[in-house]
Amino acid sequence: MKIVFYGVVQGVGFRPTVFRVARELGLKGFVLNNGSNVEVHIDRNPDEFIAKLKQRLPPIAKIEKTEIVDIDEKLGPFEIKKSSEGNRTSLIPIDTALCDKCLEDINDSGNRRYSFPFTNCTDCGARFTVLADVPFDRRRTSMKDFHLCESCENEYTSPENRRFHAQTMSCPECGPEYRLFDRSGAEIKSTDPFETFAKKIESGMVGVLKGWGGMHVVATFNNADRLRKLYRRGEKPYAVMMRDLEVAKKYAIISPQEEKLMTSPQRPILLVRKKAAMYQKLQGVSPDLMNIGIMLPYSAAHHLLFKNLTVDGVIMTSANPPGEPMIIENQKAYDLRLDCYLLHNRAIVNRCDDSVIRINGSDTAFIRKSRGFVPVPIPLNHKASVASVGAQWDVTGSVSRNGELFLTQYIGETDKYPTLQFLESAIHHLKDLLGVKKVEAIGGDKHPKYSTRIVARSLAMQFECDFIETQHYHAHAASLMIDRNLKLPGVFLTWDGTGYGDDSTSWGGEMLVADFEEYRRVATLRKIPLLGGDRAAVDIRRIVTAIKLMLKRKVTEFPESDIEVFSKMLPRSHRTSSMGRVLDALSCILDVSCKRTYEGEPAMKLERLLTLGKPTYKFDVQSDVIDGIKVIDTLSLFDQLFDKQWQGEKGRCNIARSFVEALVKEAGKSACEVAKAEGLKYVGFCGGVSYNGVISDILRKAVESEKIEFYVHQRIPNGDGGISAGQNAIVGAKVAGKN
Repeated sequence: MKIVFYGVVQGVGFRPTVFRVARELGLKGFVLNNGSNVEVHIDRNPDEFIAKLKQRLPPIAKIEKTEIVDIDEKLGPFEIKKSSEGNRTSLIPIDTALCDKCLEDINDSGNRRYSFPFTNCTDCGARFTVLADVPFDRRRTSMKDFHLCESCENEYTSPENRRFHAQTMSCPECGPEYRLFDRSGAEIKSTDPFETFAKKIESGMVGVLKGWGGMHVVATFNNADRLRKLYRRGEKPYAVMMRDLEVAKKYAIISPQEEKLMTSPQRPILLVRKKAAMYQKLQGVSPDLMNIGIMLPYSAAHHLLFKNLTVDGVIMTSANPPGEPMIIENQKAYDLRLDCYLLHNRAIVNRCDDSVIRINGSDTAFIRKSRGFVPVPIPLNHKASVASVGAQWDVTGSVSRNGELFLTQYIGETDKYPTLQFLESAIHHLKDLLGVKKVEAIGGDKHPKYSTRIVARSLAMQFECDFIETQHYHAHAASLMIDRNLKLPGVFLTWDGTGYGDDSTSWGGEMLVADFEEYRRVATLRKIPLLGGDRAAVDIRRIVTAIKLMLKRKVTEFPESDIEVFSKMLPRSHRTSSMGRVLDALSCILDVSCKRTYEGEPAMKLERLLTLGKPTYKFDVQSDVIDGIKVIDTLSLFDQLFDKQWQGEKGRCNIARSFVEALVKEAGKSACEVAKAEGLKYVGFCGGVSYNGVISDILRKAVESEKIEFYVHQRIPNGDGGISAGQNAIVGAKVAGKN
């Protein structure tokens, strides 16, 4: 009797569990990992065996499909046979947080793994980040150079032990080790490098801690300003790691859904709302934002760090040179020129940033989908083998296989060559892990200046296939369709900062009717000039000045000499229909933020006003139809705004909320009118602006009040991190249509 199990069945303790269940039932036979699935051969009782196995599944394991084949074979005592190569249809295991039993081990002074930072078992630890190839065996991981000592070998071969066939296990005698170094790379001798590192961090130093899939910069909350100067981060918020959940609740309001995610085996960074009493204390960590990104310790090293710290939490942000991928090589870490470095001697095979999630209502919004959540399959609209490269910012790549989509880990901003190299290598590695032999097409963005196109063309040459361009906002819509398993066309509000439009201008406030094959732009926002092009997206005063010049309003943001120059620039300035730029301008006018030091900053800081405000002011939203496309007149809204009076913080919050609510409700109403006129069943909301909880909630209520279904993302990033998914869906539909 042969039973074939498909799903997450490699590197997760599946075979040891099979072994134990089979032995308990007195079965003869063997279990074999063949690289594509797990085969179990037994002499009888398949139904009883499968039922008992499902009751005993390890935490990370998941059975998606089971096949039973009746074959006659001679079987001996049950054993685990050596892995073999297969068609690689199994799922790749993800990294998961240290389990409770391993945490007990490192805290037990009588345990031989006491204070050992690489403690793990079949239920927990690094998986994807250490995996070079499948099947998941030690020789295919970065643990291959660390040979098991006699004690570990006994555990590895003992069916009763939870480390039975744990491929990445080790101990202080045979495993990797941490050592502490100063900024010049000289070793700092210490009997306990974690204790010394913790003391240095609490004394005011900024350090680097090497982890599973990369390195973190570590500093105390009080040292946030010094870190900003050293690390050149502007006012970009830092993620923090708190000692435990109870400490996290001292600083932030954490809902049951957020708590469940924060304490899950994936241990993402959760974007949660600061408690009012902690707003000032956390100001240096996330300046002028209502939210803060919090994660809990997920590795043994993190727990050992907090064992030696007295503070509640520390800044824990990705260690990378500006615009480049996170550092994974020890020697490269010294280029950051920080104070101290706690590094280990195990190689990182796959760099993998921390995942970042925000809960809007009951929806899970992935701001960054990476560690713990990749590579996890999502059902797709086609069965072609396609690779796609994303857009330009917050990039992920993707590979499809047999009707399933797999995103790469977070890649980042691709305006620098090292990140492009990372993107290309991540796609190659994912393709190889999935066993994709032939790539049929490459998907990329239409924008002629996006550097990801370099990678797309390179991959197309290597794989001898076509590079197919996709429209940015069509890709956003297709990404949402895949995410929510939407088969029929719908109306999509695709709002973000910028994207390449079909008329070669900058879009970003679009309404499309779309499916996987086609899209049609049915509404947009009135275009606003960007004085100086990209400079206006950084210095928001330029956008406000352009608006005032168009409205013939008095400009107070610049001296008269500059205004004269801007007046001459205005007619020939690049223009945009971006909702992101509208929110930026509103943020600047209300004196929230007039300078962007990180992507989305003015609009993100505006959200605090939107959350606290009420729509007490009346705005009349005007629109026109130009060439068959409805154009919502944002310029007239700004004209009304300049005529209104408000007082104090409450007034500022109310005017912000009133402006945005009027605009968003009008867009929602327009989307519903299109849906009803064309017999469409739903409205989708995607793009970076859809991360804004207030705007998403306003839009949802406007749409659902018209008895039309409303969808936002839940499994794929809302913003440009989801573009590669949409590209894959669009290109795959074209490839499938040709075949």
